[in-house]
Amino acid sequence: MRIEEIHPQLRAAYRRIPAVPFHHPVFLALVNVIQRFRSQRIRPFPGVTICDEPLGQGMARVYRPEAAGNGAGLIWIHGGGFIVGDRSINDRECAGLARDLGLVVVSIDYRLAPKHPFPAALDDCLEAWKLLQSKADEWRVDRQRVAVLGQSAGGGLAATLVQRIADLGGIQPAAQVLLYPMLDDRTAADRELDLVKHRLWNNRNNRGGWQSYLGRAPGEDSVPRYAVAARRENLAGLPPAWVGTGERDLFYRENCAYAERLQSAGVPCELYVVPQAPHAFDMIVPEAPVSQSWLLRYCRFLQEQLRLPVIP
Repeated sequence: MRIEEIHPQLRAAYRRIPAVPFHHPVFLALVNVIQRFRSQRIRPFPGVTICDEPLGQGMARVYRPEAAGNGAGLIWIHGGGFIVGDRSINDRECAGLARDLGLVVVSIDYRLAPKHPFPAALDDCLEAWKLLQSKADEWRVDRQRVAVLGQSAGGGLAATLVQRIADLGGIQPAAQVLLYPMLDDRTAADRELDLVKHRLWNNRNNRGGWQSYLGRAPGEDSVPRYAVAARRENLAGLPPAWVGTGERDLFYRENCAYAERLQSAGVPCELYVVPQAPHAFDMIVPEAPVSQSWLLRYCRFLQEQLRLPVIP
């Protein structure tokens, strides 16, 4: 992908980003060692109380507004291709949503592949959902007003989490927000996409992530239930969705296809596409106007679905 194909507001930052070999075992091990030390630190954010809560196998970071909250909650699931990332990488976003929207936000430090393949990460996400539900009275959260949000691989986990909760029955998420989600292992199996050289997260990384998570080559005829969001045949009955993606993202086509399938199944779904935007642009250049517009759009969706005060 040539730098000229990227949105003008994002070019300078992406010009400096090298081809990162997330799929390489040595590089992956180094990154995860560094992250383990970083994730243990809790940085203070004005107006937000932050603490860590243990899960059975993972960990959750809880962000609560110091001012009176709005009685709503959010499960946040970080990205990283199922193989990197931790509960601390979205401190800025989670603390901002807690402070600005008055939400109680639970960010999940789920177990990573390949050491912990499917269903470990999804099990941890489900446990975090149950944690928030069990703590709802203590944290002053309405159990009916909890949304699920995920970025990249976390978006794929968010999509499969709401599928699993739907099948379990009981209280359901009020909404799902999928940010450039990693939804379909069959994308990784398309070797022609290797030639595109997508910025930050390319198809070789994608194939390594899916291989690690599934414990098998991506793109096979069948996969375990809840392992791959796009493999679910019937999407009816899932919570309202906001699906955001960039036009230059490796996941662009699978994101659009999933949004269209949700709409066809009768699920209210807003698809938001940012022209010329590559993967994770809002994380790389958060101050860019296109990133600020992106944030405002999904915050407004959360405001509507969680019945929050109107965002100016």
